[in-house]
Amino acid sequence: MAIQTFTAAQVLTAAQMNALQANDYNQTVSTKTASYTLVAADKGTRIAMNSASATNITVNTSLFSAGDSLFLQNIGSGTATVLAGTATVSTSGSLALAQYGGGTLYFTSAGVAIFFSGAGSAYGTATGGIGAPTSVTINSVNYQYLTFNSTGTLTVTKSGFFDYLAVGGGTGNNNEAGFSGGGGGSGALVIGSFYLSANATVTIGAGSATAAIITTQRTAGDTTINAPSPFAVVAVGSQSVGQGNAQITGFVAGGAGAGAGSTTQIGLSNIAAGYRGGKSDGNNAAGGGGGFSAVGGNGVSASSLGGAGGAGFDVSVFIGGSSLFKASGGGSGGATTGGAGGSSLGNNGTATTTPVSGGANTGCGGGGGLGVTSTGLGGSGICYIRYKV
Repeated sequence: MAIQTFTAAQVLTAAQMNALQANDYNQTVSTKTASYTLVAADKGTRIAMNSASATNITVNTSLFSAGDSLFLQNIGSGTATVLAGTATVSTSGSLALAQYGGGTLYFTSAGVAIFFSGAGSAYGTATGGIGAPTSVTINSVNYQYLTFNSTGTLTVTKSGFFDYLAVGGGTGNNNEAGFSGGGGGSGALVIGSFYLSANATVTIGAGSATAAIITTQRTAGDTTINAPSPFAVVAVGSQSVGQGNAQITGFVAGGAGAGAGSTTQIGLSNIAAGYRGGKSDGNNAAGGGGGFSAVGGNGVSASSLGGAGGAGFDVSVFIGGSSLFKASGGGSGGATTGGAGGSSLGNNGTATTTPVSGGANTGCGGGGGLGVTSTGLGGSGICYIRYKV
């Protein structure tokens, strides 16, 4: 029953009394299939938006008094946004109601209201990437996730929150004629959540090629989620710089793989985006590339053993299933034995003139070779988008 005004000594009918009692326990529901502007009669009722398209619930001043309230809910697949018209509306949550979201609109004065977000799934749904969404249960919570192994569009079919894990491109190994080559560093890896009400472009970063001499620099591609402002997520690709007999990678992100030579430069650390590489120890034993989770191993000149790549990150904590490592450093070249790739990914260094490229969509660094300037590429990046179901 909508709000009514009764006069002194007025006798209420049984129907009126029943309606009042029903409203105490079950609010009068008014369903709207298009954008709607609140009116004074909505006080104390429940407004249910039900549209497959985006709608607005406009709130104007001088219709309600301090202490008045009503409940707003969205049962349609289109986002329903509480829109301040001439009134002021504040909230600590979101005024964009995804399907099954809702809350109480409470007025502190005729022109000022607070929206208290209520129960309802805050997660949205989307399509995109390769194939259909994959269902998985992690820590007793049901999710579906999408995999992007190449640049594409994340198409939002229901507004809400989304989780992401993005991996940038890795660098190629560092090689120079007459010396063992340092392992390539991993790309950066970022995990987080954001709210989306519109489509987003997911760009997958490419792996970089070899950097062989001091004047050569190679930068792997960033993996980005370019969502409408203010949301933008970047998993930066690592850089590699050749420096004579002691190549360095990882100046910006990812690990640093120090190449062979008598000098022992080891690169720069950036733990937020990955770890530095190991250092070289003579011409026959280069340093391994840094991984996202650990530094690269040092070369051992006495045994001509290349340094191992730094460990990567197990993305199964995000997508479920068996262990699956991304963003590992590449092993370096060595005169006797090349260093192992980080997290046993197979991007090992070699004791041959054939360097090893990082695997596609791994964000791993390439493995170093011996006595060559040929290219071993870093692995390209990857992105996972997840939502609760």
